[in-house]
Amino acid sequence: MPSVSVEIKARCSRPGNIRRFLRAYHADFRGVDRQIDTYFRVSRGRLKLREGIIENALIYYERADQRSSKHCKAVLFKCPDPKMMKKILTAVCSVLTVVDKRREIYFIGNVKFHIDRVKGLGNFFEIEAQGRSRKSGTAKLRAQCEFYQKALGIPKEDLIADSYSDRILKSARRGKEKPRRKAKSGNPALSF
Repeated sequence: MPSVSVEIKARCSRPGNIRRFLRAYHADFRGVDRQIDTYFRVSRGRLKLREGIIENALIYYERADQRSSKHCKAVLFKCPDPKMMKKILTAVCSVLTVVDKRREIYFIGNVKFHIDRVKGLGNFFEIEAQGRSRKSGTAKLRAQCEFYQKALGIPKEDLIADSYSDRILKSARRGKEKPRRKAKSGNPALSF
């Protein structure tokens, strides 16, 4: 099903504050999901297979990497058999990376909130104002997203531009880089 959304993603040092806010606003708590997102190599956008207890879906999306609220075009297919879908996609496309997370899911109207603990990365918070089509009005969705960002007191410096998959790939590259060796000289000016 095609959809449009505007979203923000931020580092989250105080998930308890977010939970209290969501309870105070009578958010609909949908549950805690352990999600494994397998990302596949594609020529543009991102393609991921989500395997969870609550959500199982194949999701293709295009979204700019920017810190502020971002417009996202997505196509989502609810996947009744994610294990079989993973076998097919792995045979056709190569796996780019895997994101393993614990996700708390809340809704206030059409706005979805996630409190995520991502393996190897830490805690994050997402606000996703969802619409069914372009007629939903990107400006309205952006205003909803930014309203909650402000109401929750999320500072701009906590916003992140990239996806969890990008962060995991960057972290893996940093781990593979070999540190420079010190020069074999007693001269400290020649040390690196």
